[in-house]
Amino acid sequence: MKMTEKDLDDRVVRAVENFMAGYGCCQSVVAAFADLYGMDDIMAKRIAAGFGGGVGRMRMMCGAVSGIVMLVGLDCGQIEGADREGKSACYKVVQELLARSQADNGSLICAEILGLKGHEKAQSSYVASARTAEYYKTRPCAAKVESAARIFADYLREKQKSF
Repeated sequence: MKMTEKDLDDRVVRAVENFMAGYGCCQSVVAAFADLYGMDDIMAKRIAAGFGGGVGRMRMMCGAVSGIVMLVGLDCGQIEGADREGKSACYKVVQELLARSQADNGSLICAEILGLKGHEKAQSSYVASARTAEYYKTRPCAAKVESAARIFADYLREKQKSF
């Protein structure tokens, strides 16, 4: 299916809207594109749910970045276990898109993006933060969701050009 520039841009907007509606970073990014791969909105949000807060709120890899990885797997992940070439091709795309994310955002690590230091990283609670006006004012997460969705949309744009 050939996507228009508007459709791709709308998906970036949808990712941010998902986040602002209370979904996690990974959920927001994955759900914005999942239908392209035959996955409904509910399944996309469920499968991506545990990646929020840097994977289970442990402040490791950014959830929005995890969303990119999941989408690349849906787009070009190998399906035969012994297909080293297919696996390598998928890893190549993941590394390229994550390098762009790191260049754009300074880090791929949730704690670093949030400016958390030592003990704050280690003592992160599993309890999700309340989504208040203050939360949205102090967190860069909506911008990171937008960045991740744009990186994936740009990947799809480039892929379409090669066909």
